[in-house]
This record gives sequence, C-alpha cells and structure tokens, in this order.
Amino acid sequence: MDVTINPGTRVAGEAKVPGDKSIAHRWLILASTARGGSELRGLPASLDVRSTARCLAQVAPKARPALEVWAGNASSAVEGRGSTWNPSEPDHHDVMLEVEGEGREGLVLPDGELDCGNSGTSMRLLAGVLAGAPFTSILTGDESLSGRPMERVAEPLRLMGAGVTTTEGRAPMRVHGGGLRGIDYEIPVASAQVKGAILLAAMSADGATTVHEPAPVRDHTERALRGLGCTVETLDGTIVARPCQHDGFATSLPGDPSSAAFVLAAAALTGGEITITDVGLNPSRLHFLEVFARLGIEVRCEVDREELGEPVGSMHLAAIEGLRPVRVEPHEIPLIIDEIPILAAVAAHAPGDSWFLDTGELRIKESDRLAAIATQIRALGGHAAEEGDDLVLAGGGLTGGRGDAVGDHRMAMALTVAALAASTPSTVRGMEAADVSFPGFVAMLSRLGADLEAGS
Repeated sequence: MDVTINPGTRVAGEAKVPGDKSIAHRWLILASTARGGSELRGLPASLDVRSTARCLAQVAPKARPALEVWAGNASSAVEGRGSTWNPSEPDHHDVMLEVEGEGREGLVLPDGELDCGNSGTSMRLLAGVLAGAPFTSILTGDESLSGRPMERVAEPLRLMGAGVTTTEGRAPMRVHGGGLRGIDYEIPVASAQVKGAILLAAMSADGATTVHEPAPVRDHTERALRGLGCTVETLDGTIVARPCQHDGFATSLPGDPSSAAFVLAAAALTGGEITITDVGLNPSRLHFLEVFARLGIEVRCEVDREELGEPVGSMHLAAIEGLRPVRVEPHEIPLIIDEIPILAAVAAHAPGDSWFLDTGELRIKESDRLAAIATQIRALGGHAAEEGDDLVLAGGGLTGGRGDAVGDHRMAMALTVAALAASTPSTVRGMEAADVSFPGFVAMLSRLGADLEAGS
C-alpha cells in the first residue's frame, strides 16, 4: 500500500501511542507463567506481540483461551504474517486481557512448531522461558527472521544446561529444556533480548545467574521481575538474578517511547507543538531524546505514576527554532538502535553533515536498515551514504520522491515523517509494514494535521 505525503501542513496536538512492544512481550510471558490470574490493559495489537501471544497459547494451556481470542480479535486490520491497510486509528488503551497461569511447571509440549513470524524478540525471549521446560520446542519464523543471528542467545542457554541447536546460527531453533544451572556470563554484544532470555531462564535455574553487559541497554525484564518480588540486583552493568516463581498481577501498558519518537519528529519537522500522554519514561529507553536535543529538538518529560517498575508520564515538545547536525558515537548506538531510522530522517533536514558511527547492528534488523536508510533518503531527494558501518547524512533537506519501506515498519514510518518536510510531495510504498509496531500510524498523523493520501 502506498501513501502520498503532501508537505506544508503542521503536525500538532495531543496523542497516545500504542503500548510498548518490548514491555508487552515480557509481561505476556510473565502473565502466562505466573501462578494465578493476571490482568493486562492496553496491550498493543502489533504483529510482533501477537506472535508472542500465539506461541504462548501453544505451551500454556490454562492461558490459551484468552491468548488465542486476543491474538485473533485484537482490533487491528493486520492478520498473519502480512499486513493490510488500516485506515482508522485504533484505541487499545482500555482493552484488557485476563490471563490465567499455572506457573512455569504448567508449560506443556506444543502441538507443532512455534511460529514467531517476524519477531526476533518473541523468538529470543521464548527460548529463555522454554530452556527451563522439560520438553523440546522448535521456534520458527518468516524469511526475514530466519536470516537473523540466534547463536547469541543459544550459547548462554546451552551453558545453563539446555539443549539448543540453531540452523547455521539462525532459525529454526530447537530448544530442549530442563535442568538449568546458574552461570556467570559476559554478553559479547549488547542486547536486551539476549539479556532478557538469560534472566527468564535464570528464574528456573539452580543457583544464581550473573550477567555482565558490555553496554547499558533497556532493562524491562529486570524491572518487571523485581516488581513481581523476584531478586534481581543490578550494579555497574552486572545483573545477578536468583530463581523465582511469581504470582499473577494487574497492570497497564505504558505507551511505546520508540513509537512516540516518530510523532515527536513529525511535529518538530513541521513546526508544531505536541504532547504525548501515558508514555513509558524508562531512562534506558530515552537516550534518543538526548540525540534529539543535540539536533535542536527539546522534549520535556514528566513522570506521574509507575506500572510494574516502569515510570509512566508525558512528553511535551514545543515548536523548535531550527535543526543542527549531530554526531552519534559508537557507544550510543545500542541505546538508540530502534530510533536510528527516525533520527536519521530528522538529520537529513539539518544544515550540514550528521554521522552515526559503527551502526553495523542495523544490518541484521527487519531489513538491512543501514543500507535502506541511505538508499531511501536518496530516493526522497536527500544526500546519504554508507561508509563502512557508518551512516553519513549530508543534510540540507529533501526535495521529494518515491521511497520504499522495504518491508520494515520503522523505515515506513521514518520515510513518511521525513517527507513531511520535503519541498515537494513524496510517495512511500509498503506503508502497511507500519502495522507491525504502530497500527493506525497514518491515521494518527492525519488527525494531528498531516496531509496524507492512501493509495492502492
């Protein structure tokens, strides 16, 4: 599906973004493996989260009815591995899912393969849970997911005692669980998914598990486990977790700050003011705001409550005075890995060269995002290049053109936002990919003032 972006309008107002995907995966897993009932309000209906729900339904029999109904009936126009155009802006914030769990000992052998679709988070986190279950599971995914590295999660799980095999380092991944022991492990590449998988496995292990991070990454797993009463201690990049069984819980999902980044950027590039409410304000997810500030975009955050260890509140952006080029250093990349496409889209409009250094990890996302960003910025009339694993944007703005989302949800949204400030209209192909993480993205931008036209 195509969308045509007509520049010249202002994006402004107040908005809520979909629930945080990263948190949703983890809380669904914890609800399905809890002892007793849980209530989750505001789960995002994104394809990735629904993949986790469908996989959990196959191994958690008591949770299965609710998970299957929610995954199949979530009010989004996306189905299966593909997507269809969603013309309306769905509101999932008040939808509640009630899940009944029987603890991790209640997990059962699945009837078939566990299809994670396009979700690397689903596959890696579920591998951690299933590493403690005394049966064999096979985790599969679509063509894109089957090209992403899985040895980074398989290796520590093997050291803990699980039988884990990959297909030449990638999916399908076979996990034979049970009999885990705590380990002391240094993660070679900073990854919240790998850390999360190890910590979820540690809940079933004999003895303490220690994880050393090479760089700080999002800490949703630790916060949730601590919020449920488990012993998880963190100090200077070292996390120590002890085995734990938790009870059910009731909570509401905060809005996804990574999704908020696209709406904030749309307002900034069009001279608008915007407030995003009920959004997650976890410090491990907000480094993109520091990069925004260096670009000339100042966002004020206010925390007003906490949900299962996660700070929640609002983001407010006043109209900006102008953009500046930015240099993003290698140590910052793990902290903004999901926001690089939108940061690059903004930097394309700054006066002068912007550099994102050592971004090779982008090559193994839903697309080769490093190559895609450079190629698609040029397709929209800008100047961008790959220099090894560095991304360079010459700035100066976009003249307009025809871009392609290349099947990547973040590219679809980043190109649409970038085109809002181009000098002539642009078209982005494959806009349906945005529903992977942000159902109703185009509808929301339209409501906030953007002039967008859906095509066939």
